[in-house]
Amino acid sequence: MQENLKPIHVIGGGLAGTEAAWQIANTGVPVVLHEMRPERSTDAHQTDGLAELVCSNSFRSDDAENNAVGMLHWEMRQLNSIIMAAAEIAKVPAGSALAVDRDVFSDEVTKRLEAHELITIERAEVIEMPPEGWDNVIIATGPLTSEALSNAILEITGEDKLAFFDAIAPIIHKDSINFDIAWFQSRYDKGEGADYINLPMNQEQYVTFINDLNSSEKTVFKEWEENTPYFDGCMPIEVMAERGPETLRFGPMKPVGLTNPNSDVRPYAVVQLRQDNKLGTLYNMVGFQTKMKYGDQTRTFKKIPGLEEAEFARLGGLHRNTFINSPRLLDDTLKVKDHPRFRFAGQITGVEGYVESSAMGLLAGRHAAADRLGTKLSTPPITTAFGGLIHHITGGANAKSFQPMNINFSLMPDLEDKFHMVDVNGTMRRKKLKKADRKRAKAKRGRTDFLHWLDTL
Repeated sequence: MQENLKPIHVIGGGLAGTEAAWQIANTGVPVVLHEMRPERSTDAHQTDGLAELVCSNSFRSDDAENNAVGMLHWEMRQLNSIIMAAAEIAKVPAGSALAVDRDVFSDEVTKRLEAHELITIERAEVIEMPPEGWDNVIIATGPLTSEALSNAILEITGEDKLAFFDAIAPIIHKDSINFDIAWFQSRYDKGEGADYINLPMNQEQYVTFINDLNSSEKTVFKEWEENTPYFDGCMPIEVMAERGPETLRFGPMKPVGLTNPNSDVRPYAVVQLRQDNKLGTLYNMVGFQTKMKYGDQTRTFKKIPGLEEAEFARLGGLHRNTFINSPRLLDDTLKVKDHPRFRFAGQITGVEGYVESSAMGLLAGRHAAADRLGTKLSTPPITTAFGGLIHHITGGANAKSFQPMNINFSLMPDLEDKFHMVDVNGTMRRKKLKKADRKRAKAKRGRTDFLHWLDTL
């Protein structure tokens, strides 16, 4: 430890906050971790333990060679993640997934942090803008940010609102769309003229689609969510459908201003997909915010012509959420551009999932420590899981339609060569890699690039 270093303040004792505190302290920089429980509890937490898992006990796939989540696990382990270390101790049988005994897991994280000589844990709620004396602050309060702190965050971000029922639209991997049916075009050829992917429906298909929407199972609000209103700009598609069978055809599914080059028949309705990341690998369903349960979403949306084999990077959802518009507000070190003493980490940055939240805490902690020590930490390459995720939330995603996202392979650039050589009747020919092979190739490329980046630290 260097003498006389001011502490870094981390607000929030969840997965991101605890990971950030651990990373900071292990660079020799003192840290104060602020957690409001048990002084003030939430409607979702059951204990006062740090890093309590309030939903699932699964960290999802641990397969680093075939799965983007597994890639992120592997990368976090290379960086001495406390979350990954505690999960290893608390793990329970779950096939290729990493699942944990949630009590053992929380106890392990709490025990390690409490024992660290450079970590001070303060059990009190931060209810206002952190004082000027806190010159290096990480806000990692997650989706259950208290009302008092939410108001303080508004002062920092300038965003209109944070807590609302957030109805989000599904996002689709572009390479799973059938372009024998779909085509590129903007309505009336506006913009660049081909900004959207269009999926046509005839009248029978449209009527079936409306009936499926009306009969689908919907998300049931938790008791503590019931008084949180919808975000005005994200009305679920089922709510629109309930207003009348033609509502969607005169709304997000209107067929006007479009010409289908694959058919002479004018479509009765059109579903449009809009590019969702700069890489052009992800497309969101325009106006398709939904509260349908996942099974019904998959069944209903795969009936849309062109989406029969669709793979979803994220399904739609509806939940109380607190997150900022990171592409607009944050730089690639997770620092607030207009208020550089603040960083955000975890789910509040617009990532979804335990592992993703922890990963952003890890990077925020390392960047904050580097600032305190007067050094610089480069951003991981975009070909890695860390790099793909941080690039997406701090610039790769469309700020106008930004919504929370899990890690997936489409957040990383396409392979330079999607082909390999195969023997066809004694002749070597180039053949396009299958989807599973492309994932393995991306994972292998990511591990190589991550290790090169690690050598620079």
